[in-house]
Amino acid sequence: MIESMKTWTINRPDEHVVNLFMNELGIPSIHAKILVSRGITGLENAKSFLHMDESCLHDPYLLFDMDKAVARIMQAIERQEKITVYGDYDADGVTSVTVLTTALERLGATVDFKIPNRFEHGYGPNIELFKVMKEAGTSLIITVDNGISGLEAIAYAKSVGMDVIVTDHHEVGEELPSAYAIIHPRHPEGNYPFGELAGVGVAFKLSCALLGEVPDELFEIAAIGTVADLVPLKDENRFIVKEGIRRMRKSNRPGIQALAKVSGTEQSSLNEESLGFMIGPRLNAPGRLGSANPAVHLLKTEDMMEAVSIAEQLDTLNKERQALVTTIAEEAEQALIEMYGDMLPYVIVLAGEGWNPGVVGIVASRLTEKYYRPSIVLSVDKESAVAKGSGRSIQGFDLFKELSKNADILPHFGGHEMAAGMSLSLEDVNSLRDRLNEQGKMVMTDDILTPRLKIDVPLEIGEIEVDVLEGLESLRPFGITFEKPVFLIEDLSATSIRKIGANKNHLKLELTDGENSIDIIGFGNGSIADEMSPGVKLSVTGDLQVNEWNGRKKPQLLLTDLQSNERQLYDLRGIREPNRWISIIPEKNNLFIAFQEASIAHFQALLKNKHIHQFGQVEFMETDHVVLLDMPESTDQLKELIDQTNPKRIYAHFHVNESLYFEGIPSREQFGWYYSFLKKRGIFDLRKQVQELSKHKGWKVDRIYFMTMVFSELGFVKIENGLASVKEDALKKKLSEAPSYQKRERQIELENKLVYAPYMELKNWFDALCKETANREEQLWI
Repeated sequence: MIESMKTWTINRPDEHVVNLFMNELGIPSIHAKILVSRGITGLENAKSFLHMDESCLHDPYLLFDMDKAVARIMQAIERQEKITVYGDYDADGVTSVTVLTTALERLGATVDFKIPNRFEHGYGPNIELFKVMKEAGTSLIITVDNGISGLEAIAYAKSVGMDVIVTDHHEVGEELPSAYAIIHPRHPEGNYPFGELAGVGVAFKLSCALLGEVPDELFEIAAIGTVADLVPLKDENRFIVKEGIRRMRKSNRPGIQALAKVSGTEQSSLNEESLGFMIGPRLNAPGRLGSANPAVHLLKTEDMMEAVSIAEQLDTLNKERQALVTTIAEEAEQALIEMYGDMLPYVIVLAGEGWNPGVVGIVASRLTEKYYRPSIVLSVDKESAVAKGSGRSIQGFDLFKELSKNADILPHFGGHEMAAGMSLSLEDVNSLRDRLNEQGKMVMTDDILTPRLKIDVPLEIGEIEVDVLEGLESLRPFGITFEKPVFLIEDLSATSIRKIGANKNHLKLELTDGENSIDIIGFGNGSIADEMSPGVKLSVTGDLQVNEWNGRKKPQLLLTDLQSNERQLYDLRGIREPNRWISIIPEKNNLFIAFQEASIAHFQALLKNKHIHQFGQVEFMETDHVVLLDMPESTDQLKELIDQTNPKRIYAHFHVNESLYFEGIPSREQFGWYYSFLKKRGIFDLRKQVQELSKHKGWKVDRIYFMTMVFSELGFVKIENGLASVKEDALKKKLSEAPSYQKRERQIELENKLVYAPYMELKNWFDALCKETANREEQLWI
């Protein structure tokens, strides 16, 4: 058996609807299955989804206070008032600033922007920065991607004569700020049709209203922030990203071209993954380490040389950020080991002095992904005795709710079910750690602590073709609420199992369903090859891609997970030197079995560090791996062993001290000749004359001894002091009645079945044996 790394939850789309979509929309089965599995089950909805256009965008004036905000901004432009766009330091924030300042510049506004420094000012409206803006002559502040919770700073602005227009998308609190206007897709007094816009989406809607048209050149900027902020990719968000990517692939904007170049991304093949993993992180990097302003300058510049220079600067910062994350993650993991050893807590809470607060959220994400536990990573400032950081959670543990139970020691915290930020007194960190661990113990079952993989697009290999996979472009972008499909292909046989890569740490499989085959690539999964035996039946899940090599295209699946319900059989027969196979035996949960006492000494000398158990001496417990060192005396012994141990893997060595398979059983003619010989001799001295007879007949000495033993057991011959003589009064019996004869027959049959049978024949025999064992266990339970 090969257990999957995660618990699979398989949802199979309605085949009737799949067939309807295929017939009515003329789309391949894979496309239809993705649509149906994502909850698109109506034909008209499917048509609308596949053919989105600008009509998907709602009237911006449906947003509460939009008319009021536009009137005030137009007044400021007309009067040449100074407008400051106040943003945030992440990718959503800097793209929001870019979109709105660009729109205002098109209208001739006197506008600049201000982005708080994460370390100096924190998130959101800041009174000190508002004072600076007032002194610089700003009379109108427009917040983007923040402001809804900035009660004090906005009240201050109002008190000194500055108007503030808030555009935001974050959670609305019980009290709204005293702003001139608040544009929010979920405004408590509003009724906007779509409440899931990113911050840049709200800025984009305000720009549309101000310009009186949709600013096509800003789609690409809005797309970056929308993807980076992980908002649901549906409704307007979906069209913004889809259209933005389409335009970005042909964009002349220097910032886009420079970002694609430094990230090693082909501009013409940009997609939502490029934005999320290549472009977004580089725009995020400066705000994580210092000032986010360069990211805005990059997106706004019209000078290619300047764009390349800033992009390279951002790329360097991103590498610094990555190195910083790696260092802190290593320190955090070391702290985790020192604090807990092998016993993981229910909730991981780690704190470190000097850890950069701009990246601790990423470190928390890594810990949660690796250990599948809610994780909080805090940066400690010894001077202020404050710990500040971020947390990430897993399904089933509402982080915000659980933090709320500790409000007495958390003066500042916020977030949602899966992520949160917080600050607290250094002296309360241990208390928070202990409390959350106890809360986790009460909430989290073993089931919750098991990682899950949702699979919703099961396929047959025959459905997978290059043009079909390339056609998935029509379904992009994938993201929140329209997740990238996780494909499943079931019950395949492995025709090739290889480790690849310089360090042999990657896995390459060729799997077949009997008619079609597909290549599987598992990066970092090379060790799984040691868990597979030839012909193993597998189910695999992952991402389908088109691999192009030497001008030839073929589908392949990038492995996410795999499993096999078959017990694995590894063929070690005929490999005399254990050092050639011992390394593939897992170190833990293994059982080395010898059936013959004589084998113990033989293998103990070869396997010095392994404890070898003799079958029949003790009753064995269940274990994962059983190594069969030698031949059993009967198949019943094997059945009993498998009943007791229920192994996932069986390693069959089946060493035979003296093989009888090729020696066989003497013929009736040979037995007849030998009996006549003994009768004529009267007395035959086995000790002195057996070698002479062996040379005369060309028989092995063991064969002569065997025939003598058979005659003795049947009462035909008497053996005394090494002298054999025929008993004249012996009763007539069949040779096969002799115990030695029967034992030899059994060993030859066992050798034929276990030692010399082809691998697949042996595997099928073991499968049948294991199935018989499983059926007996099932009957016992019933």
